Amino acid sequence: MRALLIAGLLTLSTPTTLPAQQSDPVVTQAVSPEIEARARSLGRTLRCVVCQNQSIEESDADLAADMRVLVREELSAGKTEAEVTALMRDRYGDYVLLMPPVQGNTLILWFAPLIAALVGLFWFVSLRRRQQTDPLPALTEEERARLETLRR
Repeated sequence: MRALLIAGLLTLSTPTTLPAQQSDPVVTQAVSPEIEARARSLGRTLRCVVCQNQSIEESDADLAADMRVLVREELSAGKTEAEVTALMRDRYGDYVLLMPPVQGNTLILWFAPLIAALVGLFWFVSLRRRQQTDPLPALTEEERARLETLRR
């Protein structure tokens, strides 16, 4: 029993770490340092469609690794960043972009925070005005007399 307890404590006290994001070794050997830098820069603007709000460079998902490979292959083939981005948008839709374009179906994403802030500001100002314009009515003689008796 004592050996089992010691083994359990040693297991719990052993630090566990996750490996750091590694470049795909097959891909990085095949591309030049310039293309690798361009691919990493472009990869930071593309969302992993499996993960929530992580770029393909940050994600450990298998699909993100496949997307990184595709980006490097396309850049190695001589395509520009705009062409690779267009290819990814065609495959995965606008969701693949970490900064979605301003267009009809994304207007709510771009302007909802501003509208909410303006509505909140209007509500706050109208509340302050209402408080300032509603003075308390003057005390009647009866209320003043009662107040004087309470003070004593």
